[in-house]
Amino acid sequence: MSAGVVATSVAAELAITHPAGQRFGADRIDGAAAIVGVPGGDRPARPATNRRSPVTRARALLPPALLGVVLVALVVSGIRPYDRLTWLLETVWVIVGIPVLLLTWRRFPLTTLLCCLLAAHAIILIIGGHHTYARTPVGNWLRDLFDLSRNPYDRLGHFAQGFVPAILVREILVRRSPLRGSRWLAPLVVCACLAFSALFEMFEWWSAVVAGSAADDFLATQGDVWDTQWDMFLALVGAITSLALLSRLHDRQLPPPTAGPRRSPVGPDQLRTTA
Repeated sequence: MSAGVVATSVAAELAITHPAGQRFGADRIDGAAAIVGVPGGDRPARPATNRRSPVTRARALLPPALLGVVLVALVVSGIRPYDRLTWLLETVWVIVGIPVLLLTWRRFPLTTLLCCLLAAHAIILIIGGHHTYARTPVGNWLRDLFDLSRNPYDRLGHFAQGFVPAILVREILVRRSPLRGSRWLAPLVVCACLAFSALFEMFEWWSAVVAGSAADDFLATQGDVWDTQWDMFLALVGAITSLALLSRLHDRQLPPPTAGPRRSPVGPDQLRTTA
């Protein structure tokens, strides 16, 4: 038997078992190879590198950059808005959401896709809060361009109300529930988005009851008696569209599932028998 075969056998035995039940590291295997005269034994260890790729660095810098953009937009929108009460009611989700994300980021960092979607949704809310949804310049431009009967920015906002929360709910359920890979994941996400849209419509109703005509700009019905139904329907369409278009991309960015505690192959009945 040649020296190379002997060294390979010895190294394999050392890597598998040890009288004390421990495994040998690569350095001891190399030492054993050097003892029997195999070239390459005691080779120097490669220095560890902590360099991150440009893509990784860009992903790490993106969330704080998006946060900065949203904060600047929020501050600018608060300067002489069309109606201060409407601005507060529309942007309260951003004002509350930012501290929540900062407090939970270390334990629950979000994917890059979700960060981008949340930032885009925040900008939609901020613009609507500054101008009111019925008076946004981009909505007026679209109304004149397509000869519409109303400013469509409110429709865009409620579509986003389903499109963005769908990925948020999906990320929470995939990472914090046993629904990863389940067929029930998508239906439950859609149901959650539709429930949130209905809750938001109740919030609008309560605001109108409390504030009266002062909340008209916040409601933004623009004379449409079916505005509430349209809002919930568009949120439903937005949630379904988001899952259909972004689920695969979202899956690629989600962290792998963590391994749970190992179960003993011996059942309770067998434990009683052996006892």
